[in-house]
Amino acid sequence: MILIIDYGSQYNQLIARRVRECHVFCQIESPDIDVDAVRALNPEGIILSGGPSSIYEKESPKTDKAIFDLGIPILGICYGMHFMIDALGGTVKGAGKREYGFSELVINKTGGLFKGIDGKTECWMSHGDSVETLPQGFEITASTENTEIAAIIHNEKNLYGVQFHPEVEHTSQGKAMLENFLSEVCNCESGWTMKSFARDAITQIRETVGDKKVILGLSGGVDSSVTALLIHKAIGKHLTCIFVDNGLLRKNEARKLENTLRQHLDINIEFVNAAEAFLKALAGVTDPEEKRKIIGKIFMDVFEAEAKKIKDAEFLAQGTLYPDVIESVSAFGGPTAVIKSHHNVGGLPEKMKLRLVEPLKYLFKDEVRALGKEIGLEDELVWRQPFPGPGLGIRIIGEITEKRLSILREADAVLLEEIKKNGYYRKLWQSFAVLLPIKSVGIMGDQRTYENILAIRAVTSTDAMTADWARLPDDLLGIISNRIINEVKGVNRVVYDISSKPPSTIEWE
Repeated sequence: MILIIDYGSQYNQLIARRVRECHVFCQIESPDIDVDAVRALNPEGIILSGGPSSIYEKESPKTDKAIFDLGIPILGICYGMHFMIDALGGTVKGAGKREYGFSELVINKTGGLFKGIDGKTECWMSHGDSVETLPQGFEITASTENTEIAAIIHNEKNLYGVQFHPEVEHTSQGKAMLENFLSEVCNCESGWTMKSFARDAITQIRETVGDKKVILGLSGGVDSSVTALLIHKAIGKHLTCIFVDNGLLRKNEARKLENTLRQHLDINIEFVNAAEAFLKALAGVTDPEEKRKIIGKIFMDVFEAEAKKIKDAEFLAQGTLYPDVIESVSAFGGPTAVIKSHHNVGGLPEKMKLRLVEPLKYLFKDEVRALGKEIGLEDELVWRQPFPGPGLGIRIIGEITEKRLSILREADAVLLEEIKKNGYYRKLWQSFAVLLPIKSVGIMGDQRTYENILAIRAVTSTDAMTADWARLPDDLLGIISNRIINEVKGVNRVVYDISSKPPSTIEWE
């Protein structure tokens, strides 16, 4: 495995993805990881990510420099290289000329990181600091017109540094450079696949749980379904799943999910209708974060009541994914600015006294889908688009009422029907409708109307860390808009969201 130490780079997830694309497992840790923990992980190599800080700033993140004496190959990227240089006695200063965007990289020492790489190649720079002096034992391996020290090596210690970002697609041969680091420098074998992950995960679940009972909150989405089937394969009937209908589901969703789950998963599943409790608690609430917290609390109350009926349960399983963990906790291991709270991250009420089982917490969504296929989950569940835990509660901007829920359910059903009929469902990461808290004037049957505005959101993505708005055909958008306005009473205007993540989020709340 490869250890990635995250100094706050916007690209740290790309580093992880590139490593995994080479079929090598990797794990991201914060800079305060100590040397003993690194030894315990026993990585074949370490990658130090970039970051927004300057190494000479007082509060800049740093790791124990003893990691450079472990005999483990290390690659520092941008800030990661600056930390390496500073820790080993070199100097870094603010660059006289900052460098952002494309640059031509001239390689003057081949082999290692640059084995098989063209002598001149395009790279992506993003830095305002540069290395001024190198520590003893380092030599320059590549330069750009603006940056003399664009890549370095310490042959004796197997330390590498690059000023540019090999993980981004803009660096034309960046993936090959990372592959070289993994195979040529770290001698990693490309053996990490979903087949091997499934085998190891099932074994680990059995060893952890033994003959104890596990409870899982099942939503019917791909994450919880894969988690359920994986754990079921490990411990069979010792797993009990609880599905809570919070009254914020899409049209006929509870019934469809019950049929699908009972048909395809030979698992103990308890279905609980708690819609009344959720809607009562949400009455009059408009703040999105408060909605999420209320929904999360009611869910835990209902879930806890059902869990108490299961005697001798000692574990709670969750379908937590890596992006959930990353968005909910900062790269430095502490609180960060809240983008949105996740219903399955942040722990359990202490009184439940259950230990967590999170077999997917180091996987990205596309890897979870691949795992689902590997262990035999039906395509209908594997390819289900993500649906947030708070459901339609965060797709109704403003107050949640039965009437507004009904309008959104009908409009969303029309949208998904057309998306599926026209072959776009699997091509999109998510496609959904959002009910806005404003109304507009319209004309229907020669009469003035003053009705709701509905927004359509459709995005493409690989793992939800970034997303782009989908360029759906004009004709398809026209059909969707026409059907919603004609078939859904209470809507007289439909708009299309053409913003990407970042700066927007996928969900509106």
